[in-house]
Amino acid sequence: MRFAEIPGNQSIKQAMLNMVESGRVPHSLMLFENDGCGALALGLAFLQYLNCQDRRDGDSCGECHNCRQISKLTFPDLRFTFPITSGTKVSGEAKTLTCDSYAPLWKEQVLKNPYFIENELTSALGIEKKSGLITVAEGRAIMNKLSLAPVSDGYRGIFIWLPEKMNQSTANMLLKSLEEPEEKTIFILITHSPESVISTISSRCQGIRVLPLGKEELAGAVQFLAGISSDEAASVAAISGGSIGAALQRLSDEGETSVFDDLFKSLIDSLICNDLSAALQVGEALSGLESREKQKAFCIFAGEAVRAIMLYGRGLGEISGIGSDAPWYREAAGKLPQSFAAGAGTAISRAASMIERNVSAKMVFCNLVTRLYYERQRKYNI
Repeated sequence: MRFAEIPGNQSIKQAMLNMVESGRVPHSLMLFENDGCGALALGLAFLQYLNCQDRRDGDSCGECHNCRQISKLTFPDLRFTFPITSGTKVSGEAKTLTCDSYAPLWKEQVLKNPYFIENELTSALGIEKKSGLITVAEGRAIMNKLSLAPVSDGYRGIFIWLPEKMNQSTANMLLKSLEEPEEKTIFILITHSPESVISTISSRCQGIRVLPLGKEELAGAVQFLAGISSDEAASVAAISGGSIGAALQRLSDEGETSVFDDLFKSLIDSLICNDLSAALQVGEALSGLESREKQKAFCIFAGEAVRAIMLYGRGLGEISGIGSDAPWYREAAGKLPQSFAAGAGTAISRAASMIERNVSAKMVFCNLVTRLYYERQRKYNI
């Protein structure tokens, strides 16, 4: 992948170019992003630039042997680590499995869409109903890779996707290699929750924040990648939080988005009617979504929807990106206190965080509904 193929984050691309040109390539780089914002694509473009045999115009050539291998994920000195467990597509004892068993499925997903979001990967791996981890077995596999002599004379790349899913034993195993790897070896870590990465790991990495795209930039990228009209692209970009991955998933899974939309509207309608019982029933339905990834995806959707309500409440509905649903959002904004959006946004973010920490979904969504009900009551000083 070339930098030119990745929309946005020009400052990060320039910083990566400067690292190479100055000869100050870090041993370990941590890219932190919102899910689906392009950190993996940037990391691959960086490794490709490092190994390109004919760099030109601030980018890799995309044509030399190394570029072709990296773009196809067949470069021999490249390893991907990501959270796994036993699932429907790979059997075996979870604590002994390594990412080698899942490598073909990972490769297929990355080549299809390097901007994938977490629940897309878990579905592709067949572990969508379980919580994946980076275990000691995978740590040993990384160390075994590092113990072998490089095949090429370029940079060896070790990608760790979601290091926040790494346990302490695995982290301890990798500390020395992260701080003082073999010559021409770079670790590239990609996290969605930097505060959850074990401190001894994060402290050994140079951190870079990958920013979400602006709405216009995202709309242009989605229009190009998905081959849709500018109006469709603008509509989906408005509710995707600057994430290419989230926008592409919404386009590919309209059925799921429809389910989330129905659940969110039922929840808000129940709150407006002051019907806590009905709202709690929606919470029960949310806890019954088939996986934690789907539950997190709902929280992301709900956060964007609450933002749209806030915009309508402030007379800024035209910039919300809401299309045919505008009348519902306008009516909901008129019936909710202006303070609702801020409190609801905080509650939804907290719910997503608890889902990530494997707190009982029933407890999470019961708590969320109760908090939203409280925010609704502020209008009446109850």
